[in-house]
Amino acid sequence: MSPFTGSAPRTPDWQHLRFGVDDGVATVTLARPDKLNALTFGAYADLRDLLAELSRDKSVRALVLGGEGRGFCSGGDVDEIIGATLGMDTAALLDFNRMTGQVVRAIRECPFPVIAAVHGVAAGAGAVLALAADFRVADPSARFSFLFTRVGLSGGDMGAAYLLPRVVGLGHATRILMLGDPVRTPEAERIGLISELTDEGKAAEAAQSLARRLADGPALAYAQTKALLTSELDMPMAAAVELDAATQALLMTGEDYKEFHAAFTQKRPPKWQGR
Repeated sequence: MSPFTGSAPRTPDWQHLRFGVDDGVATVTLARPDKLNALTFGAYADLRDLLAELSRDKSVRALVLGGEGRGFCSGGDVDEIIGATLGMDTAALLDFNRMTGQVVRAIRECPFPVIAAVHGVAAGAGAVLALAADFRVADPSARFSFLFTRVGLSGGDMGAAYLLPRVVGLGHATRILMLGDPVRTPEAERIGLISELTDEGKAAEAAQSLARRLADGPALAYAQTKALLTSELDMPMAAAVELDAATQALLMTGEDYKEFHAAFTQKRPPKWQGR
């Protein structure tokens, strides 16, 4: 996303989630623990807009997404979203569903790694938010449930039918999205849905540690790696190899590439600048 901004100021306060930044590591917490962090219209919109602002700001080099209380996120709020959508016309429903997809696109397209710290339930839209992250760090209590068919809707919500086969394979994705059964940590780790399995209650801590490692690393190299992973999912090999070549040529003119050589020559750790 372009760093150039117009007249709109930065949002001073996010009302539907908790947000903070510490030395390049952003933490976004879904904070409705009494509702298992069920999402509302406002929460979706805040996530979409926050990620866009952070992408332009360039002060964030890694982001941890977590949930307060007993679980990560139980999906859309039954009353505030499912109940409300029953009274919407087609145009309003399309606007809503496009917004949820925009959140997933924002996670995939932001120029910094996103780490989902998952404990307890990650259901429905919550499971897709975790799926869209670059890393899923989970403790043994985590369970992923793609529940859309259980409420009479397509399992391919919010890009799930695009992303999940690319993470776990078409066979596993078909079963998971069709049946809506929970995927618990042993299976999730086996099929590649979990990036790192931690001890009980340690997912948030491990996610922060990974975020710190990423934030201290070559941020531009990570951003371009993420961009290529997303862009090349649907490219033929020839186009992907050409895009790789162009990207490497650009990065080879950067300060971090020069810094690696200087650090190697001087036998010291690199001081990455992210440019």
